[in-house]
Amino acid sequence: MTITNKINIYALDFKALETWCRPWGQSKARAREIWDYIYKHWVADFNKMDTLPPALLTRLDTEMEIYTPRVLARQEAPDGATRKDLLELQDGERIEVVMLRYRDRRSACISTQVGCACGCVFCATGQSGFVRQLTSGEIITQIVHLQRELAPYSEELSNIVIMGMGEPLLNVPETIAAVRRLLHPYGLAFAPRRITLSTVGIVPGILKLAQENLRINLAISLHAATDEVRNQLMPINKHYPLDDLFKAIREYTTHMGRHILLEWVMIDGVNDTEEQARALVTRLAGLPAHVNLIQLNPTEGYAGRPSPPQAVDAFTAILDQAGIPHTMRQRRGGTIEAGCGQLRRQSQDSEP
Repeated sequence: MTITNKINIYALDFKALETWCRPWGQSKARAREIWDYIYKHWVADFNKMDTLPPALLTRLDTEMEIYTPRVLARQEAPDGATRKDLLELQDGERIEVVMLRYRDRRSACISTQVGCACGCVFCATGQSGFVRQLTSGEIITQIVHLQRELAPYSEELSNIVIMGMGEPLLNVPETIAAVRRLLHPYGLAFAPRRITLSTVGIVPGILKLAQENLRINLAISLHAATDEVRNQLMPINKHYPLDDLFKAIREYTTHMGRHILLEWVMIDGVNDTEEQARALVTRLAGLPAHVNLIQLNPTEGYAGRPSPPQAVDAFTAILDQAGIPHTMRQRRGGTIEAGCGQLRRQSQDSEP
């Protein structure tokens, strides 16, 4: 794809766009008008902004672009409930975005990096390694892409999950800039409770997120309650062991006054044991947390298997006895390899 010197309009926050519009007078009004076009009407062509002065349209077209990534591949579940798109960026790199359809909402799972450096053994993205950071504009573009897809059906996204390819708290400046744009009342105007950021447990990033006071939901990809097991599953744990991670989590929940979501992929014979369940209960003492249990989505690079029902029952019985709230996440996308990074890896493997 061709890389231009034009500004990606999705990379601008409202203040930057307002400053750019200032020579035209009524900068705030003009900026808001442009934002309405790109974030409420999903316009992909400046020439369709027909209420703007012709001279401003010419300048927009000369200096900026409404960047739209190319869809390289798409997989959709037979029931239409889950869809994954492989998007090509301007430099030819590829990312994934997933749309989940529920009865009363439409959710997007978006990426913050090309690849990932954290190396979680059960994750196809982690198995592929890290390539580069996404810009805030590239993060936002994923949302706009899905909104354009939904618009003809008079539907729109209701929830955003920053849980796709990459570790968002290893791309803090761009991720936070994107979240602020998602929250901005003139733009996409998502309520903070409708946005969830998931991290493997980057301690400085968690503390930074608390300082930013964005009020969004925080999820921790935990998956083990002892360092011995977590080191095997998630190499990042060697940098931020569980004692340090839970100290940061407790600081976060105290500062924000919010519950935290703990994600736990159930892997047969690895982290679904009664020993791990009891260790988790100990870790969660006094912590306002909800445990989200997830069936493992198998990948070619990891031999682990999903936990059998009897192991799940024994595990959850211990959580129930301790009064720890938990749910088993509804499995989506198993038929289309919707696990993080699987479609990108499949496309790379198919290339000569």
